[in-house]
Amino acid sequence: LDQPCIVSRSGYTGEDGYEISVPSAAAEALARRLLAEPEVEAIGLGARDSLRLEAGLCLYGHDMDAGTTPVMANLGWALSKVRREGNGRAGGFPGAERIFTEQREGVSRKRVGLLVQERVPVREGAELVDANGASIGRVTSGGFGPTLGVPVAMGYVDSDFAALDTQLFAVVRGKQVPVKVAKTPFVPQRYYRG
Repeated sequence: LDQPCIVSRSGYTGEDGYEISVPSAAAEALARRLLAEPEVEAIGLGARDSLRLEAGLCLYGHDMDAGTTPVMANLGWALSKVRREGNGRAGGFPGAERIFTEQREGVSRKRVGLLVQERVPVREGAELVDANGASIGRVTSGGFGPTLGVPVAMGYVDSDFAALDTQLFAVVRGKQVPVKVAKTPFVPQRYYRG
């Protein structure tokens, strides 16, 4: 294949992998050439999404959007250490003051991992309720975690319910399914960090 391409290690599954970008006219030929290799298999977006979910990675438009701050989404790790409040070059990026305020004062809702306590898939949009049945959040991503062998989900809950091991319920087809707030990633990430 004689085409220029861009190869990056920016895959979005939590696995060590690559993404290859080529002009659209060369995409099919590249895919066929790769699939001709014995160690290469095709997968769909569902497989990518289940691995992304197990790795605790947000999907824009589902787990975050323009109205979600890094503090709400538990993405503080994405802020460079020198740009964090109290460090040598703090701030200097759009929204810095709001983020610093939220880190100091807290937020009303937070993204959490959810381990489903029954073998019932809990999907995006499921309401999250407390032990009294009061609505306290919503699932933003959910499905079966093939590595763990159990259903997993992520969602936003009122901050009072965001502590690890908090017992909640997801409403699935009118039934309350027990879920527990869990640390993400659900499965340790295995990609190379250079």
